[in-house]
Amino acid sequence: MSDVDAESDSEPEPGREIWIEKYRPQTLDDIKGQDDIVERLQSYIDQRDLPHLLFSGRAGIGKTTAATAIAREVYGDDWRGNFLELNASDQRGIDVVRDRIKNFARSSFGGHDYRIIFLDEADSLTSDAQSALRRTMEQFSDNTRFILSCNYSSKIIDPIQSRCAVFRYSPLSDEAVAAQVDEIAAAEGIEVTDDGREALVYAAGGDMRRAINSLQAAATTGEVVDEEAVYLITSTARPEEIESMVTDAIAGDFSKSRATLDTLLTDTGMAGGDIIDQLHRSVWDFDLSERDAVRLMERIGETDYRITEGANEQVQLEALLASLAMNEQ
Repeated sequence: MSDVDAESDSEPEPGREIWIEKYRPQTLDDIKGQDDIVERLQSYIDQRDLPHLLFSGRAGIGKTTAATAIAREVYGDDWRGNFLELNASDQRGIDVVRDRIKNFARSSFGGHDYRIIFLDEADSLTSDAQSALRRTMEQFSDNTRFILSCNYSSKIIDPIQSRCAVFRYSPLSDEAVAAQVDEIAAAEGIEVTDDGREALVYAAGGDMRRAINSLQAAATTGEVVDEEAVYLITSTARPEEIESMVTDAIAGDFSKSRATLDTLLTDTGMAGGDIIDQLHRSVWDFDLSERDAVRLMERIGETDYRITEGANEQVQLEALLASLAMNEQ
């Protein structure tokens, strides 16, 4: 299962327990889809020799869950008193390292060799804060272990990386996401159709948190979770819609391709970045020649950069389709 940092794709019904918390794994063995990492982390715990850890990877794939599971297995019922969790994206400055982390590391405790400080989204820390963190890790290495979580390990300074055992998390497999969906659906008494399960897996894109949020949101719309409910609640385009938009453009029919894009942006309510993400994920699933696929990837990269830099989403996506159509002329 996954960690619960970053975004929440769909809000559950008021008064209902959030399933991403309700079904969060309590032990390392319960985590799905990261078997090799779980095995290595478990060996540290079994040998009672936990180093500083750095978890790297995209959101929703188990980083935060692994950190809290380690604390539960090391401290048992006392884990909350020996585990400090901070989100570096909220508290990015050097004062966080100097004050909260140092105060926690210095405070007295009994019965354990060390306490654990979990710093989520550590790649959001400023360079000065990371330098201060490096010195703090050295100063309190006798009684404190640090677990750092980030999306991009390249944004963590080398002196910190060299002090940590680095674990690079991969996106969860479709099988792992589907297995968790089935497990939760059975526990909640929800009927999920085969196409509904496939839609949940597709919309999640390897993000377990997104799959579970989508399942809970779709379950509020009726007794059966099917493909239509999933795509409606997640504002996700069907793969065939994305494919037809691209193939029409490559065939030179810009007007038809643009009409599909307009439907996705206006009627479905998709953001331009979401369309880019779906395009990128689906390129090699389309029935395209290698030349067309490479050309599409090049345009996707350029469009993504421009949108990220603040350009108008619709203009850039239409320019992408126009470029594909003009190359056909």
